[in-house]
Amino acid sequence: MESGTRQGALSPCAACKLIRRRCAQDCVFAPYFPADEPQKFASVHKVFGASNVNKMLQELQEHQRSEAVSSMVYEANARFHDPVRGCVGAISSLQQQVESLQAQLALAQAEVEQMRMRLISPSSSSSHN
Repeated sequence: MESGTRQGALSPCAACKLIRRRCAQDCVFAPYFPADEPQKFASVHKVFGASNVNKMLQELQEHQRSEAVSSMVYEANARFHDPVRGCVGAISSLQQQVESLQAQLALAQAEVEQMRMRLISPSSSSSHN
């Protein structure tokens, strides 16, 4: 009777609703793709396909599934913004930003050091001018 409870009392999860199948009580998608978040599964489905997502979730232990779904959602959203590179593009962009900021920081630290040296020995900087 428990399997009838889910179908009768609760609406199907976002995944089952999108792929138009009956949502069973033991639905692998239901814990991660609730009915009130249809876009979450729609984007994942568009990139990975329902059967691939199902296979991936089935191959994982339950405690790993939530993190895997988060990764799939992140990648799917990244593919929306950059269809070719996906999250690799976002990571590359962030790495370039880090490198640029590190270079800026090194320049600023060098300037601070030069100013500090001028304050420590004002006579040596005036003799160079």
